[in-house]
Amino acid sequence: MALAIVKTRARLGMNAPQVTVEVHLSNGLPAFNIVGLPDAAVRESKERVRSAILNSEFDFPQRRITINLAPADLPKDGGRFDLPIAIGILAASEQIPAALLESHEFVGELALSGELRPIEGVLTASIAATQAQRGLFVPLANGEEAAVPKACHIVACHHLLQVCGHLKHPASIEHFQSQSSAAAEPEALYPDLADVKGQHQAKRALEVAAAGKHNLLLMGPPGAGKSMLAARLPGILPPMTDTEMMETAAIHSVSRINQRPLFQRPIRAPHHTASGAALAGGGSNPKPGEISLAHNGILFLDELPEFPRKVLEVLREPLETGEIAISRAAQQVTYPANFQLIAALNPCPCGHPEQPPEGCNNPQMCCNKYQSKLSGPLLDRIDMHVQVDAVPISELQLMQAGESSACVRDRVTCARQIQLQRQGCPNHDLSSKQLDTHCALGKADSSFLQTAVERLGLSARGYHRVLKVARTLADLEQADNLTKRHLTEALSFRALFSA
Repeated sequence: MALAIVKTRARLGMNAPQVTVEVHLSNGLPAFNIVGLPDAAVRESKERVRSAILNSEFDFPQRRITINLAPADLPKDGGRFDLPIAIGILAASEQIPAALLESHEFVGELALSGELRPIEGVLTASIAATQAQRGLFVPLANGEEAAVPKACHIVACHHLLQVCGHLKHPASIEHFQSQSSAAAEPEALYPDLADVKGQHQAKRALEVAAAGKHNLLLMGPPGAGKSMLAARLPGILPPMTDTEMMETAAIHSVSRINQRPLFQRPIRAPHHTASGAALAGGGSNPKPGEISLAHNGILFLDELPEFPRKVLEVLREPLETGEIAISRAAQQVTYPANFQLIAALNPCPCGHPEQPPEGCNNPQMCCNKYQSKLSGPLLDRIDMHVQVDAVPISELQLMQAGESSACVRDRVTCARQIQLQRQGCPNHDLSSKQLDTHCALGKADSSFLQTAVERLGLSARGYHRVLKVARTLADLEQADNLTKRHLTEALSFRALFSA
């Protein structure tokens, strides 16, 4: 057989489109050509494949070899096509049977010795292969990651010879079984909320934000406990659902980031010198940025006004839509970015407007100038604004420890389950139609809220955010209907930067 067809997967953002590797052997002077829009790394696979086949004690055909990577208009990059090209050459030269090529896909980079090296983005390829009801051959180092999807059929191999052995003897194939599970993952040791003394309103806001997945802004003087509070938010968040886990794992697979346990929410805290591209993502071959790496998790921005204003404006669209589209000349890639924003800032550069340093003649003007670095549209997209005042040392020493994170997490998890059962998403993600259904108000409460919104100068978006926070407050009490008390407390979380 002079023609062999092998299926594999390319990498295009969060997608893994199918690529068909067509290998044709013809008579003529020996040559090795790859067509189908390959980049430099794919073109260089000729030498890796040749050496891997020879060092695996197979015969490399001394014929004219043409490799077509279809579809021809899809850019191909990286070393992920080495293994399917080698399998195609061996099948076309009848050194291995082609019986299993139709029901399996192959991805992996080859070393000159024939060993298989790991690739990035293997999880998206595994998800796509599972949906296509095909098995997937991957490098052994990628086995654990590729075996995450349920009902997947992963064959993890360490050498080209092992792959060929399985193709020659299908009965020897053993599907890789993942050793990790939610139960086996060690519980993350987050700081305990009981360590925070005082700050009852801020801790209440933290609980509400965790329950409804609301964005939260903390403003207060240095040392008041803003960063301390933010560090304890992960410990009270509800566990991830299977869908959230799969989405987040796929993003980290594309980014080749493996530093967190698979079943724990991602937490990203970029420094305030980060660029817009670092937050949004980018590059000639677009990669996810911090906001996508925080998908289904937390993005913590400390010292918010110290970020360049142009960088902060990058957050506007993702906060509203939950995704970000990165456009380049060659391609456009859309990454999910449904994160929970927690931000902290000082009221002014010195941090103590009530005790201005020498030379500061107008503390209020200093505060306004500092806080004006944050645009109104950005602040409007943050659900809750909370003032965190410093607790006097004399009072701090007398205070007892408060509730533990475990106690708060139980209430948060219960409230989140109510939301998922009622509307299938956290309250922060409610659509306008869902708001009308699940946040209906009586005539008196509606009139009260309208008057309050007008006095605070809130926009229509701010009005909707108040309703969503009020819905979360009701869920924490397991109440079916919103009351004036819920609305009043929700409005108190919007008064800090109101007109």
